[in-house]
Amino acid sequence: MKIRRAGAAIAAVATGALLFSACSSPAGNQDDDATPTETTTETAAPDTPCKADIGEVTTADGDVSYSVGEDEFLGYNSFTPETYSTYNSAVTERMQGAFWYFGVDGTICRDESFGTYEAVSEDPLQVQYTVADDAVWSDGTPITYADFLLDWATQAITKDGAVTEDASETPLFNHVSGLTLGDYVPEGPQADAAEAKTFQYDYERVYADWQIQISSPMPAHVVAQQIDVSVEELVQAIQDLDMSVLEPAAEFWNTGWISNPGELQDPALVPSSGPYTFKEDGWVSGQSITLTANEAYWGTPPATRELTIRFAAADTHVQALQNGDLDVIEPQPTVDTIAQLEQLGSAVTILTGQTLTWEHLDFNFGEGAVFADSLPAREAFAYCVPRQKIVDDLIKPIDEGAVVMNAREVFPFQTEKYDEIVAASYDGRYDEVDLDMAKQKFEEAGLEEGVRVRIGYSAPNPRRADEVAAIKASCDQVGFDIVDAGDPAFFDEALPNGDYEIALFAWAGSGQIASGQNIYATGQPQNYGQYSNETVDQAWDALASTTDETVHLEQTKIIEKELWDTLFGIPVFAHPGVVAHAADLQNVRDTAAQSGAVWNSEQWARAS
Repeated sequence: MKIRRAGAAIAAVATGALLFSACSSPAGNQDDDATPTETTTETAAPDTPCKADIGEVTTADGDVSYSVGEDEFLGYNSFTPETYSTYNSAVTERMQGAFWYFGVDGTICRDESFGTYEAVSEDPLQVQYTVADDAVWSDGTPITYADFLLDWATQAITKDGAVTEDASETPLFNHVSGLTLGDYVPEGPQADAAEAKTFQYDYERVYADWQIQISSPMPAHVVAQQIDVSVEELVQAIQDLDMSVLEPAAEFWNTGWISNPGELQDPALVPSSGPYTFKEDGWVSGQSITLTANEAYWGTPPATRELTIRFAAADTHVQALQNGDLDVIEPQPTVDTIAQLEQLGSAVTILTGQTLTWEHLDFNFGEGAVFADSLPAREAFAYCVPRQKIVDDLIKPIDEGAVVMNAREVFPFQTEKYDEIVAASYDGRYDEVDLDMAKQKFEEAGLEEGVRVRIGYSAPNPRRADEVAAIKASCDQVGFDIVDAGDPAFFDEALPNGDYEIALFAWAGSGQIASGQNIYATGQPQNYGQYSNETVDQAWDALASTTDETVHLEQTKIIEKELWDTLFGIPVFAHPGVVAHAADLQNVRDTAAQSGAVWNSEQWARAS
């Protein structure tokens, strides 16, 4: 049965694909130009950006440990705006199979052990997916069309019980991508039966990132069990838009997989479709969560039986590596951190590389906020932010090639495209501090001396504390009263609630084309500051609805220029970074993508 939405109007507004530019951990990967010391051991990276073929694998007993930061695990469902971060996905992505994953440079790599997909038609765009015959959840339930139909429903059905018209309505499910998928595929995936392994998505119009549009599904059979219906009945309810079934299904999907710290849910509620699954009693609140090999996994088994994700502050990682409490770290790359790692000598291996993660300062455009309705106020702040000093003092000592970043959708190391886009969108006016111009704009905005500006970020974070201190030293001279509002609960509370004047954090990306629409377009799930601009919205619509690279480039120039002209926010720098690991651990690879070093953790193995 096909699912049709009520009207024939074609949407002009849609979010990007499931957004992979989520809140990052405060670490990245060091620039390629960094020179290792003679005490640093470098391992030769495989030629492929995808996971290397490491031959036949037999799972060895033992444990390897890693930390992305101090944030506590939140729950099995990482697809809500409140849980979608690299902190949570470091755990859940080990348990979620998918048709594809990002390679170390942002390449889209296919995982054919999970299944295959192909565009069977380009105009109209039709994509057929086939899940592997032996692909099952860890409880033995086959992974089927039903799981993907539910995945579609979570990104398509509105609170009013209809399929979205234009992705602007209130969604029934609290999915981070809003109503994206329903906007592009209003009839939903098509298959012969709930248990089918093959199904097809017929796009109403082309989507630039179609290859990554379909991600890891959540288990439909668990949702069905929790609301006392069969899987077939759940499938039928989605097809019929039966709200008597869909409303309790959404209630469970939205809240039923959120955990209390340290309390693992019944294994029947949280099956795995990946190489790892939760270890019984493996979550110690405030300390760590341990995963164990999924015995039902049909693909290549993990090289090491257990993987422990520790909740450790970034400034403790080097000591933890030295003590053996962590085997793999991605510490915030400061001068002190690099020196400390070098002092460990041959006991560790240091890997360096560029990243797709970037630091930024975002204004709050919410009602009543200081900067919301005043471009001169935003300009006053932009003129006094010492971006060059921040880069010179905090980043260049680690990466000599570091520069002030003047774009959002392309990175300085992508030289040719970056230079072209910046030349077309930004004139350099905020590159250096101009206190006289800042004071002029401050007066023009009618701001009062001592106006309080809270800069919020996830604390503790020494580098961000230093950034705020540098901004305060400069901007207080203009008339602002800059307040360091670092808070461990920033991502959970202050950011989604708009409780800040300036948000300081990093977007961690993976190089896809249209994901930024979810950040900058009106009303989208990760547009935390409530920015709205018709020119930006229209440009994103044009960019997202084509695979033409020329159109992508031209629309990116329009977007970047408008974001500068209206001051959505202020980019600061692209993150350098470093991965370090115990020298006896094999197959660790750094990556520019947001997934971090843990991206291939099922391949990590102790040297025999």
